[in-house]
Amino acid sequence: MALYDRPVRLLMREMADAMNLGPGVTFTRNDALEWFRANYPLVKVATVTAHLTRLSTNNRTRLHYSPRDDDVFFQLAPGRYRRFDPNADPAPIREGVTDEENAGEVEEAEVGVAPTDSEFAYEHDLRDYLARNLHLIEPGLRLYEEEGVTGVEFPVGGRFVDILALDSQGQYVVVELKVSRGYDRTVGQLLRYISWIELHHADTGQKVRGVIVAKSVSEDLRLACRRVNGVALYEYELAVALKAVPIGPGATGV
Repeated sequence: MALYDRPVRLLMREMADAMNLGPGVTFTRNDALEWFRANYPLVKVATVTAHLTRLSTNNRTRLHYSPRDDDVFFQLAPGRYRRFDPNADPAPIREGVTDEENAGEVEEAEVGVAPTDSEFAYEHDLRDYLARNLHLIEPGLRLYEEEGVTGVEFPVGGRFVDILALDSQGQYVVVELKVSRGYDRTVGQLLRYISWIELHHADTGQKVRGVIVAKSVSEDLRLACRRVNGVALYEYELAVALKAVPIGPGATGV
């Protein structure tokens, strides 16, 4: 439900006009945040940031949002944009994941270690699967969604939460994923995201907790979480089951 008489994607167009974003004129994420604070203060920081991504034709994270055909901006660098020029800029990204993105998802601690047949090959595979099956973490857990922006790769102050979800009570759950082994530094990363959501996105009285999902949880991570409230640890398992399919009369099979 829109906070104002128009959705944020249309307010973004109003912002672009108000800033006189002619050919080659650039602006920053902070410029956009300041404009919204002055004109539409009920729109949250993360909502503004997410819509900058959603409306930027060359940002692949827009694939997690919908619709993907609202082409307004072109991202020049992290946090810097200009208006999209259909006559000069590459065609807008609307589908697909590149091999380069896949290659970039290998965690630093796992370089040179091939994935086993019991784990996801890439973090985005684990993320997308859990985003569709959050009930596996807990019943009633659902993906955050507002005005076409989802909790997949949700922006938090220049970084991105793997999954932002809501539980059955309407409280936020930040899900951090490690496709292979989870180490103790992961809890610091998660707590930073939790604090950002508390400060900049959650409503008054709305609680925020965290979940770490990894193929295996290190003893260091387990120890680090012993004294941390509101953080749960999960290990995932992959399993494949096969069943024979009847072919028909006269078929010999293999």
